[in-house]
Amino acid sequence: MRTVCVLAWAASALLGQDSYKFTQFDIADGKQLFQDSCTGCHGPDGDSIAGVDLGHGKFRRASSDDDLIEIIRTGIKDTGMPPNDFSKWEASIIVAYLRSMAATASTASTTRDADRGKTLFEGKGVCLNCHRIRDKGSRIGPDLTDIGALRRSVELERSILEPDAEILPSNRFVRVITPDGSVITGRLLNHDPFSVQMIDAQQRLLSFSKSNIAEFSFTSKSSMPPYQGKFSLQELADLVSYLVSQKGLKSQ
Repeated sequence: MRTVCVLAWAASALLGQDSYKFTQFDIADGKQLFQDSCTGCHGPDGDSIAGVDLGHGKFRRASSDDDLIEIIRTGIKDTGMPPNDFSKWEASIIVAYLRSMAATASTASTTRDADRGKTLFEGKGVCLNCHRIRDKGSRIGPDLTDIGALRRSVELERSILEPDAEILPSNRFVRVITPDGSVITGRLLNHDPFSVQMIDAQQRLLSFSKSNIAEFSFTSKSSMPPYQGKFSLQELADLVSYLVSQKGLKSQ
């Protein structure tokens, strides 16, 4: 709850509306708009364009929130920043999210080394036992081939240290009990009113008809163990750096 209060406070003075505080739901909506429309160029941390670091409040042309809203809506002529079909409210909650990014951005000065992070990922962290990057690793857990294009570094760090803190819908695990009492758990691939598909710990693709199972439920905990205390601060920084570098099939 403290984090929510900090985010709401950080975004409270947008548009000169000192009496209005953006809620965590407004900021979440702004995050979704940013992810859908902005990360392709700016990246999830907002730092993929030289001279611009949205996640730390560093802008080239904007000196106020009103400036940012105008730029988001109308773009910047003769640059790669196009106009967008956002309402003023939509642009304002994107700015609220940008301010919340700055409020929660990592301020650590530790030098990060992606090569060392790769060694940790494949070695000490034994991450390939569950995860996959390109053609190496397991399919039990989420594929991380493009994770750097999808999630902020601070979010990746939190997922490593506190995997239960936020479980994305696409990463949910489910539990199935068959009529003979067998319990099967696995990462959900798809489900509808009639069937459920999952991948289990043996990397088998399984499909069940809901009419033929005794029970189907979502697990409340992540299958990933917490790594709190297992990595030094330097190792954690290196590991996150490696994950951030994974931006798709062509990343090295």
